Amino acid sequence: MAPRAKKPDASPSLFAAAGLEHEAPRPLADRLRPTALAEVVGQDHLLGPDGALTRMIETHSLGSLVFWGPPGTGKTTVARLLAHATDLEFAQLSAVFSGVADLKKAFDTARARRETGQGTLLFVDEVHRFNRAQQDSFLPVMEDGTVVLVGATTENPSFELNAALLSRARVLVFRPLDGPALEKLLARAEEVEGKPLPLDEEARGVLVRMADGDGRAALTLAEEIWRAARAGERFDAKTLQDIVQRRAPIYDKSRDGHYNLISALHKSVRGSDPDAALYWLCRMLDAGEDPLFLARRLVRMASEDIGLADPQALVIANAAKDAYDFLGSPEGELAIAEAVIYMATAPKSNATYVAFGAAMRTAKQGGSLVPPKHILNAPTKLMKQEGYSAGYEYDHATENAFSGQDYFPEELGRQSFYHPVERGFEREIRKRLDYWEKLRRERNGA
Repeated sequence: MAPRAKKPDASPSLFAAAGLEHEAPRPLADRLRPTALAEVVGQDHLLGPDGALTRMIETHSLGSLVFWGPPGTGKTTVARLLAHATDLEFAQLSAVFSGVADLKKAFDTARARRETGQGTLLFVDEVHRFNRAQQDSFLPVMEDGTVVLVGATTENPSFELNAALLSRARVLVFRPLDGPALEKLLARAEEVEGKPLPLDEEARGVLVRMADGDGRAALTLAEEIWRAARAGERFDAKTLQDIVQRRAPIYDKSRDGHYNLISALHKSVRGSDPDAALYWLCRMLDAGEDPLFLARRLVRMASEDIGLADPQALVIANAAKDAYDFLGSPEGELAIAEAVIYMATAPKSNATYVAFGAAMRTAKQGGSLVPPKHILNAPTKLMKQEGYSAGYEYDHATENAFSGQDYFPEELGRQSFYHPVERGFEREIRKRLDYWEKLRRERNGA
């Protein structure tokens, strides 16, 4: 892309023309919007000396991109500044408010601009909201260079964007702003406002945590605090929470947040960490997750990750579900927490899970194999003549109540799926299986 002469500033707004620009109220987050990429905080992996975007700007070759990250992490701002840094005209659409006619108009404008030697960076906010056909409409203008597409999404592109679109764009991940990055924003806000936030040290830390990695939220909360504070007033953590009424956690029960947190809970239980498991449980409950969904997942964890190492885990998981059904919220939530602690501290085994998977694969691969005749019932004379039940030994009538017969289809042969671990109750099961295998070998003369 060849450098172009900088355009003069746009014509003054109506406020400015009327001499009222200084009277127009602008949110703090808007006033602090970075005017250079170096001012963007929290995305050093993209904008640092060796960041992906830094390298693109240095080579002056910008390809189509998808910015994936939570709200308030700078996606729109970075797109606007990228256009300036690479001498592209910045055009913006929102998939929430735009349709086919808006796309066609944007593409036609970009084509006309291209004929004059001017490129276009088309920024599409919430790009995942476009349907499949609308997403496909971007492909020709991306391929022929009419636009450099920068799409922004808060959802996982792998699930929400067409494969064809993804194959033509590079996905860059915007991270939630960490504590130091949010502190930088607050310090900048204090500098602009010319006064410190009226918070003690603990309250300031609470404010940072309330922002939940969202820079815009942090500045909005700061603005609310300045509005609420009387002269000389300084808030502690409790007063702060009363004033701002605490921002709701970022958590969409139908999207990534839902699956990320339930995965964190499951893996904490599997990893025998009751404290972490309780934390993720409470995060989900606090965000409004259905407790019965959590109880059902606990039943699954009891079977998948504990199994027969502690058979009681499944009983307790089911009991927690029933207790919540009986008591409701919030009393029933304690039963779910009890089940979480029990399962996190129980011995772990996925032997049942592995055995079931192996048996299912063998059953599908083997087809419709019939059982061996000696274990088939013979209620009719014809079936007896065909050899049904011939040679069957009634286990209770044998020594040790164990006949050692083969119960697999003859074409398949004996298989081994279940391998209990040396933990918890499965240690006892292992002893039984070893004993029965010894009797089986003795019976067969092995």
